[in-house]
Amino acid sequence: MSYENTALLVIDVQESFRHTPYFDESGLPAYLAAQQRLIDGAQAAGIPVVQIFHVDGDSAFAEDSEFVRALDGIRIAPAAIFRKNRHSAFIGTGLDVWLTQHGINRLIVSGIRTEQCCETTTRQGADLGYAVDFVTEATLTFPMTHASGEVFSAAQIATRTELVLAGRFARIVTVDEVLENRKEVA
Repeated sequence: MSYENTALLVIDVQESFRHTPYFDESGLPAYLAAQQRLIDGAQAAGIPVVQIFHVDGDSAFAEDSEFVRALDGIRIAPAAIFRKNRHSAFIGTGLDVWLTQHGINRLIVSGIRTEQCCETTTRQGADLGYAVDFVTEATLTFPMTHASGEVFSAAQIATRTELVLAGRFARIVTVDEVLENRKEVA
């Protein structure tokens, strides 16, 4: 498997989340380590890293909030930055145009929230014709409560996301698998 013509998407990895009522730091250290390894590995292999920020009227995600910046603990020097106000990184951002102009036909998806913006971008990317690798360990989400009162853990949500994406919209891969395969590009 070659990672030629590939871009790494780093979706919504921003300080805004620390200022939401649902932010849960329990999975943060492992996530930050995995996300940074993925960014560093992509950059070392010459894979462009694309940073995407979510911006909307919510105070934590408002452009003038000072929170629409890389999450503390992440070092990133992106090849391109896009701002979105929808779940998919493709809607209204120019991302698809940029990818096409750069000959990109494979995406590596990472970021925050696993089941929301990362999953939605993965589905739309696949529908647009991109091959997509979804790196679950380099995504982060938070526990959620169903209308019935049942609480789903972040791990349960990640497992469900892998279930619905695998083989239909994406290949589910680990950071180690990406880093192994990137050697073919370097």
